[in-house]
Amino acid sequence: MARRGSSFGFLGRFGRSEDLRLLDDALRAFDLHPARVPEGAKLALVNLMKDHDPAGEPPAHAYPFTAWLFAYCALGPEAFTIANGPQPAEDAERRLEAAIEAGEGFDADVVLLTLHAKLVHPKLVEQWGLEAGEE
Repeated sequence: MARRGSSFGFLGRFGRSEDLRLLDDALRAFDLHPARVPEGAKLALVNLMKDHDPAGEPPAHAYPFTAWLFAYCALGPEAFTIANGPQPAEDAERRLEAAIEAGEGFDADVVLLTLHAKLVHPKLVEQWGLEAGEE
């Protein structure tokens, strides 16, 4: 199956693609307003999801799973906990820790994307010593 391209829309005449709408909705669900995330970062996140999905088209439930970690990294532990509760925050923290320990995989790629997009919360940078290597 050929992978469909994502689309931001154009001058209100052509709509956003479904994958970007699903991601926007998922980010909102975790209290990260999509306007706070540059379109390029959202496009990169959707493409990352597609790269990690065997079919090339992630199912709808993959968007909240991805937005959960992305929002945690962007909002930081305190704001994420206030908005989403302690258990989702603790689970996101465990995902972050496992991603850092593994150094590779989908969650590690999500964390790296937040770093490169300069969206990762400063407290997480300090707490985990996060840095993106220069290429």
